[in-house]
Amino acid sequence: MRGLWFRIGPIITVVIAIFVLWYAGSVALNSAWAHDKAKRAGVELSTSELIADTMNQKKPKLPPPHQVGAEIWKTTGDMVLRGKAFSKRSLIYHSWITLSSTLLGFVLGTALGIALAVGIVYNRTMDMSIMPWVIASQTIPILAIAPMIIVVLNAIGISGLLPKAVISMYLSFFPVVVGMVKGLRSPDHMQLDQMKTWNASGNQEFWKLRLPSSMPYLFTSLKVAMAASLVGAIVGELPTGAVAGLGARLLGGSYYGQTIQIWSALLTAAALAAALVGIIGVIQKHVLKRMGMAQ
Repeated sequence: MRGLWFRIGPIITVVIAIFVLWYAGSVALNSAWAHDKAKRAGVELSTSELIADTMNQKKPKLPPPHQVGAEIWKTTGDMVLRGKAFSKRSLIYHSWITLSSTLLGFVLGTALGIALAVGIVYNRTMDMSIMPWVIASQTIPILAIAPMIIVVLNAIGISGLLPKAVISMYLSFFPVVVGMVKGLRSPDHMQLDQMKTWNASGNQEFWKLRLPSSMPYLFTSLKVAMAASLVGAIVGELPTGAVAGLGARLLGGSYYGQTIQIWSALLTAAALAAALVGIIGVIQKHVLKRMGMAQ
């Protein structure tokens, strides 16, 4: 029992601290509107009345956790129970739209990142020329480049899922490149000399030594890339004026001052990212265990 507490105790403590700060912030930020209403009505609010008002405003500056939780339930679990899981008011539907472009962008970004990493490791010209540009590409704000990508692709007749996936790819390929370059270069000189002693070819060296050695680095970078890909998919939905997707929910909430809708979409996106990264973690554990690199 004590060992279990040592594992989950810090997590529970942090969660409780977040909720306490969140509720305190809700009271502090929403109290101005409550005082203004009371002043216009000519009444004086007690502390309990003030707190109660800040917890139940229709358009709060910072919605408290229970309001966000109620909105998430109304647009997920309640929709499922009513058989409307993929209604356009359902966060499940919007999450699926964002997830589609996220996964496509992640696959494209992973493929591009691995290809560039192999070229950089095995070709000095690419190492000296491509790697600086790969790093420089991440200095451009994605909010600036996303509309340009959308416009250019629309100009050549490409619209829908692919432009958002390209933006996801743009964000997700970088950690894969960096991680794979580090991983492919991780074998030391003794291991490389041993491969030469065994008269291994370049292909054998890659498949038998460099690629297996890079797996821990690859999976670590894939976790970062997945989170970045989700961010890219959401950002890609903003300049298009999309009507579906978590980005569209954020945009719609900001247009109409629906902060509860904004926060519910944000937390849904966070949960989706955590689930996707968790799936990669499970695959990582299984693969590395099969390769004898993990217990």
